[in-house]
Amino acid sequence: MAEPVRPPGWRRGIAGVMADVWPPRGALAGGWPVIGAGAWPSFATKLKSWAQEEAGAGRLLPWVPVAFGAGIALYFSADHEPVLWISVGAAALLGVVAVLLRRHPLFPMAVMIAAAASGFAVATVKTARVAHPVLARPLYSVSLSGFVEMRDIRERSDRIVLRVTSMESQRSSVTIARVRLAVRKGTAPDVGSFVQLKARLLPPLAPVRPGSYDFARDMFFQGIGASGFVMGAISTVMPPQAAGFGLRYAAAMQGLRDAIDARIRARLTGDERAIATALLTGRRDAITPDVNDAMFISGLGHVLSISGYHMAVVAGVVFFAVRALLALIPGLTVSHPIKKWAAAAALVAAAFYLLLSGAEVATQRSFFMTAVVLIAVMVDRRAVTFRTLAVAAMIVLIAAPEALVHPSFQMSFAATLGLVALVQFGLPKLFATPDSSTTQRIALWGGRELSMLLLASLIAGLATTPYAAFHFHRITPYGLLANLAAMPVVSVLVMPAGLLGLLAAPFGLDGPCWTLMGWGIDWMIAVTRWVAALPGAVGRINAFGIGPLIVASLGLILIGLLRTPLRWSGAIGLVAATAWAATTPQPDILISGDGRAVAVRGRDGLLHVMRTGKDVFVTREWLAADADARLPADSSLGEGVSCDDSGCVLGMADGRLVALTVRADALADDCARAALVVTARAAPSSCAAAVVDRPRLQQQGALMLVQRDKGFAVTPVRADGTNRPWWPAPADAGEFDATLTPRAPTPRAQDATPPETEQTGED
Repeated sequence: MAEPVRPPGWRRGIAGVMADVWPPRGALAGGWPVIGAGAWPSFATKLKSWAQEEAGAGRLLPWVPVAFGAGIALYFSADHEPVLWISVGAAALLGVVAVLLRRHPLFPMAVMIAAAASGFAVATVKTARVAHPVLARPLYSVSLSGFVEMRDIRERSDRIVLRVTSMESQRSSVTIARVRLAVRKGTAPDVGSFVQLKARLLPPLAPVRPGSYDFARDMFFQGIGASGFVMGAISTVMPPQAAGFGLRYAAAMQGLRDAIDARIRARLTGDERAIATALLTGRRDAITPDVNDAMFISGLGHVLSISGYHMAVVAGVVFFAVRALLALIPGLTVSHPIKKWAAAAALVAAAFYLLLSGAEVATQRSFFMTAVVLIAVMVDRRAVTFRTLAVAAMIVLIAAPEALVHPSFQMSFAATLGLVALVQFGLPKLFATPDSSTTQRIALWGGRELSMLLLASLIAGLATTPYAAFHFHRITPYGLLANLAAMPVVSVLVMPAGLLGLLAAPFGLDGPCWTLMGWGIDWMIAVTRWVAALPGAVGRINAFGIGPLIVASLGLILIGLLRTPLRWSGAIGLVAATAWAATTPQPDILISGDGRAVAVRGRDGLLHVMRTGKDVFVTREWLAADADARLPADSSLGEGVSCDDSGCVLGMADGRLVALTVRADALADDCARAALVVTARAAPSSCAAAVVDRPRLQQQGALMLVQRDKGFAVTPVRADGTNRPWWPAPADAGEFDATLTPRAPTPRAQDATPPETEQTGED
């Protein structure tokens, strides 16, 4: 009998295992160039060989979604809407060209260009398909009738999404298809109800500062054209027409979520109940602010949003449970593919979980990724590969191209890319083989799970750091510690107990399951509060532009997808992105889009805020983007601010004044004394100060100003000429200078009336 093939180092104990995990010198793909005489020609030869290896067979597919996503990003960077038929026609033509060049050396480049054009066209088609009216100006006391499509139960107030059938307003004839309304807690009607109400409507929230997240774009792709709040009572009446299948389905799923929440509420209270409901149904608005903040500070915030992790746990628990039960039947084990049956059952469970959680875009993306993996198992393919990730990414981007600019997509796929790369290149050596020595088995059995958890948490945390810093202006220094302490309990106790509770609920036996789930959630809350209280737990980052994020993304992609030493060129990109982000200049003045809040950097280097409204959301976002730990209610924000009924005045670092003017009769005085006047009114042309007034704010939105000599360089949220469906340009749009400077005072017309003694008709 032939001697079995032994793995390298099989008789060398743990040292042999470690030697196999870390390859010897020169064993890297392509090898490293020899330093010395003739090093540069050798290096050039190595570069060429590495490039040829990266362009080999089977290496192209993972790059297709990268190019596709680049085309989508290019679409969202356009300043006006592309022409639909030209975008689609160009993509089709470039696709044909790529097919014709399939045997040509330029085929890879042609495929990438065609993929980018296709991404651009898909995004254009999606926007045209969901196009709907968007409210441009606030409307007061609007009469609305329609069906309730969604209901969110939150901590302080509830929220509904209304599909509008009729809309009456004295100031506008536009009819919005869907509106999102805040209502008093406990008064939200059931999903599927037909209601009549009065509301105050506001345009979708635009970015609060240049470079911040565009909520208006997010709402546009959800089909929502306005937000606001209910004024007065809500009347539930008989609908003029029957609700469609979509509403009946939404009502049924809402009823199921309410029933699950009621069962959980019978055993759990407070944040335990809120987190349990969030994990099973996707409702996470009832979590108290302190626990919610602690979760994100500690790096466990990803647990609250149903994502790939939750889908993987649900599918994994069902897969292994079904497979174990089927394995108890000897006849099935021998003659039937029970592994494929278990994968099919897991796919059904994941689909049900998708529907139960509300099927948001982020959850759909997670389901697609899980489904691709399970289908790969059913067709006898490797489940965790770059091709699997590429297929899942393409499905998500084709179905929802707007997901590319959403933080959850970016962070999820960055983490998944890192984990797949870890599995492909790092983890195989950590698994014992049947021929491993006893020492190796003991060492690997004890350290394998811990090593996998440690590496997975570390890689996922590092991969998502650029996106967390860009979108949320903070990083989690102790995220690895929190995940190591909490995630095993969540995976082994919390999620399985929740699934058992769902299965046992129809039989009335779910009580103990919720209790077990609550114990695990208590541990997770204790861990998150402990980690959040550690010194330096909040890693605040100053806001930076999109450029460093693009460079960092390219670096991560190179490290993840390349297999030769060329992959480490991605590290150069990460270093460059970090340096670029660190040198981003911070604004001297920030102005809100409605002209009711102005932040000015004082002599102490901190922002001081003047505001005439009660909304603190803008101030909170400004402070976060400035890496400032203060809260909007901090009294130090008002230091140096002088206010009266006419407005407010605040000094800059150089002593010049900035005025926030409320009343028209105060404009003359402020124009004479201040270097910059901000007002929600139209300022007179004779104002000697630099002016930001209503016409500019309506067209450009929020502004960021940096001092330049005696003037200010202006960066707006919306540059001149920008006109997108989610933020239409006003009809009377004009052009504004990119620099604000004090105006030269307009000379007054000289009075030519002669003295009274000279007012005679004589010559």
